[in-house]
Amino acid sequence: MNIKLTAKNQIKIENADDIYGVMQRILLREQKTDRGREHFWTISLDNAHKILNIELVSMGSFRATIVEPMEVFSIPLQKRAVKLVLVHNHPSGRLTPSTADKDITDHMIQVGRIMNVPVLDHLIITENSYYSFVNTGLLEELEKSTKYVPAYVLKQRYEKELEEKISTKAENNKAKEMAKIMKKKGMDIEIIMEISGLSKAVINRLKTE
Repeated sequence: MNIKLTAKNQIKIENADDIYGVMQRILLREQKTDRGREHFWTISLDNAHKILNIELVSMGSFRATIVEPMEVFSIPLQKRAVKLVLVHNHPSGRLTPSTADKDITDHMIQVGRIMNVPVLDHLIITENSYYSFVNTGLLEELEKSTKYVPAYVLKQRYEKELEEKISTKAENNKAKEMAKIMKKKGMDIEIIMEISGLSKAVINRLKTE
């Protein structure tokens, strides 16, 4: 369900405080009975981090709400969002993310990468406060997870790392061979260091047979 934005809510998002300022007002607009249920919203942002759209993706029970990637990214893609913020409330008042909260965030981060709509943050909110996955370092930790990364993406990633490693090793060997020649010709070690990019210790260990 699309959340009608007032002029006050059509702002540029700079940090988690800005997100909470908008979402607290939206949560408080809900009837008291609905505030006792979990909501899950998406905030679509343009390239300048200005809010394009806020969508209520699902509303569940006191303890949980069902969230599917297709529902989360459907409207942001239609709105041509380039960034996404996830928000859900905890009616209990507790701000600590559950295992399910972390798992959902992990999943959405990986889907966002594939869709080229990165997840910037995930906020858990109550009527009085919030928890930011970015501010606590949890988003960065989840970005390293491979749980929801497709096998073909992992293969491409590791192949690229291997190519870079091989390339770096080849360049390093090339630099060492060049340094050996210069060392054999009696060139000053400082000049060898500057030209080859190798350290003094490495150059000193090189044998010029």
